[in-house]
Amino acid sequence: MTQSAFFIPHGGGPCFFMDDPSGQWTGMAEFLRALPQTLPALPTAIIVVSGHWETEGFAFTGAAQPGLIYDYHGFPPHTYALRYDVPGAPEFAARAAGLLRSAGLEATVDSQRGLDHGVFVPMMVAFPQASIPMVEMSVDRRLDPTLHIQAGRALAALRDEGVLILGSGMSFHNMRAYGDPRFTAASEAFDAWLAGAVALPGDARAAALAAWAEAPAGRLSHPREEHLLPLMVAAGTSERPGARVYGERVLETAISGFRFD
Repeated sequence: MTQSAFFIPHGGGPCFFMDDPSGQWTGMAEFLRALPQTLPALPTAIIVVSGHWETEGFAFTGAAQPGLIYDYHGFPPHTYALRYDVPGAPEFAARAAGLLRSAGLEATVDSQRGLDHGVFVPMMVAFPQASIPMVEMSVDRRLDPTLHIQAGRALAALRDEGVLILGSGMSFHNMRAYGDPRFTAASEAFDAWLAGAVALPGDARAAALAAWAEAPAGRLSHPREEHLLPLMVAAGTSERPGARVYGERVLETAISGFRFD
């Protein structure tokens, strides 16, 4: 059965594993926790594209038992002791890299690298049993949206093998704007544009997403686009219109998640 693909928000640092008296992260956590029940079948493996790993060309983690990279700073000590002992999937990493190379894209497998917080933090919520083999995929540091859409198209065949492809980032990622109500309207303008672009069919969507920086409040929403590019990979895996499946205001900004079938 063909697996779905998603672009999910990963939150802020280890946010889901800290005290949250205002419930800022409750809705996002509920979305992630419910995600497995929306899938057509249990995934054979999961590939998570993280905006926290940039490489020359694309790369995939190939460790049989990947460790964790606590790439956040200034959080409580217990968040640096979180565990997620998920198995790796070296065979899927090699297959994914091969699919990209066959499409003329640069791709390698890194057998040493662990999973960063753009992967293990949301996956601890969505798949707490840590039983499904998992591979992290990098973004290309050239930050070319079309390149990432092409990568998604090359990986689409894996969905037919039951592999769940997740882009992990944030639909709005301006660290200076979070928590500031002066940026709410701008974030909502970009969010509305993004939802409209995602809802287009394949080629039209690819053209729209490639020009994301020209969208209303585009560059304000993403001063640097590494957290948006995982969406391009997920979108590239499907030619059908995508749909927004999560949306709320977080830290005074509009945040969304999207599904591609």
